[in-house]
Amino acid sequence: MRHPLNITYPIILGSQSPRRKSLLEGMGIDFEIMVIPTDEDFDSNLPPDLIATSIANKKGACFESIIAEKNSLVITADTIVSVNHTILNKPADKKEAMDMIRTLSGNMHTVYTGVCITTRKGQDSFVCSTDVYFNPLSDEEIEYYIEKCQPYDKAGSYGVQEWIGYVGIQKIEGCFFNVMGLPVNELYKRLKKYCE
Repeated sequence: MRHPLNITYPIILGSQSPRRKSLLEGMGIDFEIMVIPTDEDFDSNLPPDLIATSIANKKGACFESIIAEKNSLVITADTIVSVNHTILNKPADKKEAMDMIRTLSGNMHTVYTGVCITTRKGQDSFVCSTDVYFNPLSDEEIEYYIEKCQPYDKAGSYGVQEWIGYVGIQKIEGCFFNVMGLPVNELYKRLKKYCE
């Protein structure tokens, strides 16, 4: 049976995130993974939604020569965790991971994922935001999670689909998959523009 999204472009996911790979696979879309190292520095004075989209756009722009050669459609994304006007990146070590989750503990934070679709015709980018409410967590719980799941490749030092998501998250307002790193519902709607 033919997929409802009849996209003729060869699709590239420009991300090494296993979560984004899994989510795009869940959409039933054929794609290949290709990663081009990108400078992810940002102006800390920008609001988080603009930081996420600007980095996603920057990642997409790196594929210019590949897009020109293969007429590909490239999907790139960047996820930002913001709590009390502070951006939490990926933790450098266990201490930083502990400190980050202590900051999230008992608080609400917002996850922003900027997504960019890049083709020969240009870039189409959008951002999705989700509010996440954490229960208060003990240091024992935080340390257990970090030792068990090693969340050093995740913004904010946690994965919603892991142990901490089951026991530590009280509620989520917005797209759950956005917190995993790819707002698939909005992405699907955007991709419809590229159908035959």
